Amino acid sequence: MKLTKEEKERLEAIYQEFLNDERIKRMKEVPMHFGSNCYLHSFKVAKKAIKHALHFRKVNLETVLVSAILHDYYLYDWRKDKTLKKHHGTRHPVIASEQALRDFGISPEVQKSIRSHMWPLGFTHFPNNREALILSYSDKDIAVREFLTSSKHKKKKEQKYYDYISTLFDD
Repeated sequence: MKLTKEEKERLEAIYQEFLNDERIKRMKEVPMHFGSNCYLHSFKVAKKAIKHALHFRKVNLETVLVSAILHDYYLYDWRKDKTLKKHHGTRHPVIASEQALRDFGISPEVQKSIRSHMWPLGFTHFPNNREALILSYSDKDIAVREFLTSSKHKKKKEQKYYDYISTLFDD
């Protein structure tokens, strides 16, 4: 799929709005895979998801973008709370979608994508459209890369990661 200049600008504007939102910036305080944080993780997933989505026809790019940014909008450190730790993998998509609905008024399609992003772990929420499948795949792709990158390396490259996510499209 080839984007028009207007489509690119519209998606970039949505991306920048979330990137600079104070509620989203709270995700920087939530630890993620070995030294990353939810903020960096979510915006890396958003960039990856848009790249994947451009290979398909009939994909709602706004749904892909918003669901990727908000897919881990749960805002707690599950490692510190024993009640959350056991079921975090299956419960956080529901929590993230509820909080995203409360704070951003997301569409039902975005909610479905967020709720199903952990499939097959969260087997009750199957990704039943292209947008949800793209999110699920992109999240796993970025998560594996984060798992394979050491904390020491991430700390060293942290500014590079922030520079990388500063825009949606790398022109």
